[in-house]
Amino acid sequence: MRQYAVTQKDGEWTVFEGGKPIKQGLSRSAAVRMAEELAFEAEERGEPVELVIQEYSGELKERRSFGG
Repeated sequence: MRQYAVTQKDGEWTVFEGGKPIKQGLSRSAAVRMAEELAFEAEERGEPVELVIQEYSGELKERRSFGG
């Protein structure tokens, strides 16, 4: 399963893949766009995906797909 996340720390938004940061210092919209594109590409390859995005309020939203 591919896991992507977008979270904020110290005022900066970061995209994670598999728990490791892959891009930091983004705006929230750019980070969400990047994570969604990565998730879409993985889904296109038939891989299951988990995408977690932190809202401005700190709440987490999760989306899962099962590829294929």
